[in-house]
Amino acid sequence: MAPTIEAEGRYFDGLSARPHPVRLHLDARLWVTGRGIAKDWDPLDLRAADSVPPLMRVGPAHAPDRVEFSDVALAAALAERCPDLRRREGAGGVRRLLLWSAVAGISVLLVASFGVPYLARLLVPLVPDSVEARLGAVVEPQVLRLLGQPPACAEGPGRAALDRLVARLVAARGPDGSLPSDLTVTARRHEMANALALPGARVILLSGLIARAKTPDEVAAVLAHELGHVGARDPTRSLIRASGTSFLLSVVLGDLTGSTVIVAVGEAALSAGYSRDAERAADAYAVDLMTRAGGNGAALADILERIAADDGGRGPLDLLRSHPLTAKRAAAIRALAGPNAPGRQILPASEWSALKGICGTNRTPDESRTP
Repeated sequence: MAPTIEAEGRYFDGLSARPHPVRLHLDARLWVTGRGIAKDWDPLDLRAADSVPPLMRVGPAHAPDRVEFSDVALAAALAERCPDLRRREGAGGVRRLLLWSAVAGISVLLVASFGVPYLARLLVPLVPDSVEARLGAVVEPQVLRLLGQPPACAEGPGRAALDRLVARLVAARGPDGSLPSDLTVTARRHEMANALALPGARVILLSGLIARAKTPDEVAAVLAHELGHVGARDPTRSLIRASGTSFLLSVVLGDLTGSTVIVAVGEAALSAGYSRDAERAADAYAVDLMTRAGGNGAALADILERIAADDGGRGPLDLLRSHPLTAKRAAAIRALAGPNAPGRQILPASEWSALKGICGTNRTPDESRTP
């Protein structure tokens, strides 16, 4: 009889981005238990999603929920006991992958004639979720390296407040809101005022943005804007456009995590901007989402204008570098938002205070000076 393996993990219900601490127990089945959580999964039905070791993501083949863990012994036991763990999509998915590979191969040959931007619009809908997840797993470590490896902010109450904010935005969008079930939002300590949407439904929130925000709605509105880009798959489209044939060739060669694409993706993810149409669509998405969630959509214009007034968006990774602000754009945001109910905020004062402290002492340089 196979030995029992136990480990700690995090459970995601597939409906929100909030993680739930759980205990994993593998014997003849995989048991997932936690506060209000009791799952009993058949190893024959388990599938592993793309992830960067030692992290492993596992869940039933035909359900949205999953668990994440980093226990090497459990990962090895699952690989041994779950014969279909690494099996990918069925025949339809295989055909889609083959179609994508063929189109990508042709695209490499035709890119000089038709141009990368056009091909990016054409190809993004064909990119399988599994490929985009792998791309996100490659891009994020490189982006963090280019940012100087900013530490993750995991201060308890602050992290809980961020999780509740993200869950509220996701819930407000509803089940047909085009947001992936594996959405991941992390906060990192960095002085720049920015938030970055990456391929694979990953969003990085830099603490400098939280420090510059005066209300929770300003942070929420920027997050909602980035979620608009995630839902439209703009990060992948922008990355293909910026990295050109490096990305296309990597897909053809099956070297998505190898040297072919690594040369380009990190810097492209930081430097690539979005088209005006993509920005307008993300603005409208943010205002609609904030309204649904009970927040103030005009807060997006407020924080963009403040950053523009403070430093003109001159920071090398400032929010305005990839999201340039114009008076016309700010006016359009406010027109979409309409009047805000007096005193209404998306988070109560206690949670806003906790979010402000998610990275510990989180002050702007001006606030840090002694009088």
